[in-house]
Amino acid sequence: MAVKLIKAKTATKGKTLRSGGLTAKVNAAVGHLVRKDLVKFKAGDTLRVHVRIKEGDKERIQLYEGVCIKIHNAAGSGSFTVRKMSHGVGVERVFQFNSPRVAKVEVVVEGRVRRAKLYYLRGLEGKRARINRRMETSSVKTETAAAPAAE
Repeated sequence: MAVKLIKAKTATKGKTLRSGGLTAKVNAAVGHLVRKDLVKFKAGDTLRVHVRIKEGDKERIQLYEGVCIKIHNAAGSGSFTVRKMSHGVGVERVFQFNSPRVAKVEVVVEGRVRRAKLYYLRGLEGKRARINRRMETSSVKTETAAAPAAE
């Protein structure tokens, strides 16, 4: 099995990769449709998603707060999954990045995880399902504190 891996590596050595592939064409075609107003977040962050709910002819905003367990980045239609506990039952909801139903996304707590997909949280309960918080370093705190004083 190791011999096959070595052969695969040496077979591509010296060849240049094309940059005009199908992914580049799709990104060029749907690039203008991608929303730019959403904040950047990662899996493990606790998010507060403002969802537009339509009831009859009225529209209101409902908050959905939970941990982002997965981000699926597709060319024009990416999605993210948020998991929360509701009365002791785990509820997961998938949101599309470009959906008009998503009014706003806020990052409540930045989590520190070492995985891109946090499916293991489905089997955990209580304190074991907690995610470590990402701590700010002292240099970042001093820079943010010094910035308003400079103005």
